[in-house]
Amino acid sequence: MKRLRKSWALAAVFAAAMVCFLAPGAKAQVTGSITGTIEDINGKAWYGLGVEAVSDQGAKLEAKTDGEGIFHFRNLRPGVYDLTIISFPPPNDKQTPVKMGQIKVTSNDEAKVPDMNFKQIMAKQGTEAADKAKKQDEEKEKFEGMKAHYAAGTAFLDQERKAKDDLSKATPDQRDAAKANLKDLSDKATGEFQAAQKAASEKDPNQHLLWAKLGEAYDIAGRNDEAAQAYQQAIAAKPDDPGYYNNLGNVLARAGKIDDARAAYSKSAELDPTKAATAWRNFGISLYNANRGGDAIEPLQKSAELDPKNAQTWYLLGACLVYKMTVKKVGDKDVPEFAPGTIEAYQKAVDLDPNGIYGQQAKEGLAQLQQMAPGIDIKVKKKKS
Repeated sequence: MKRLRKSWALAAVFAAAMVCFLAPGAKAQVTGSITGTIEDINGKAWYGLGVEAVSDQGAKLEAKTDGEGIFHFRNLRPGVYDLTIISFPPPNDKQTPVKMGQIKVTSNDEAKVPDMNFKQIMAKQGTEAADKAKKQDEEKEKFEGMKAHYAAGTAFLDQERKAKDDLSKATPDQRDAAKANLKDLSDKATGEFQAAQKAASEKDPNQHLLWAKLGEAYDIAGRNDEAAQAYQQAIAAKPDDPGYYNNLGNVLARAGKIDDARAAYSKSAELDPTKAATAWRNFGISLYNANRGGDAIEPLQKSAELDPKNAQTWYLLGACLVYKMTVKKVGDKDVPEFAPGTIEAYQKAVDLDPNGIYGQQAKEGLAQLQQMAPGIDIKVKKKKS
């Protein structure tokens, strides 16, 4: 009987051991805590303050100060916590929340917040608010300074445009003075836009506009290299603006950098297909004005395909195709042979703009062709009313 009882006892112990062995193990949670003391402006313990702790994981906990002004947060996961006084007992219950700062919590450790006197907290808050207000005032002052320089630069830019127009109309004896005036106004405009850039912060969203205006001030005065650099900076600041690529193309074409200009105009047309015809026409105009009529044919043809009702494009295309004229010997005479499409381009300009400047210039162009080759048919078709 004793042996039987002993066997049952061993079986029970064995079963209990098996239960303990088979039961899932529970890991001890490793936590930390925060404690601190807050005093009122008289240095006395402040009872009933609501304190919030927000972890770097976003978890929020609340505690209240006891009769000794002490608050506790227990069983906290390790991390960094932001502490804020979120509520006050009467008569200070309308007081806005006050940030106390951050504290790091580690495993199995109590993080002690330095004792806080509310007078010191408010003084610190006041200093931070004053510093913030001062920074805001400085930023506002810089912005107003930037605006003033921008306005002055824009005014000089308007004068510079007029000076360039005056230069184009100046008589030979007036040209040196007109050039000097244009250069002076360009210097004043660029100086103001550069001052505006210095006044603006590096992250100011207006930086691209300041670069573009600076490029225009150089551009009007024919300062190609400086204008190209400024437009490139405008593009770097706002790479999706088709106008900046168009302006860069104008300058590069004028400087004889044809491949680079073509790339700029192509990008402009790609960014705004609705103005692609304008971009290619501008390329042709820039080349035409630089006495590169032969190079201007391709972009003008592209523009005409995209916008076949633009008289200026057809007139310029006709004028540029004249560059492709050849001469062949017929008997003892030199007979001109015009490139295909020359007469048709002039006639198209006349059809589209019979009484306008481009139509009239096209008529003159056709008359000159007839003088060179009296036998050619330059009959201008009249538009049906």
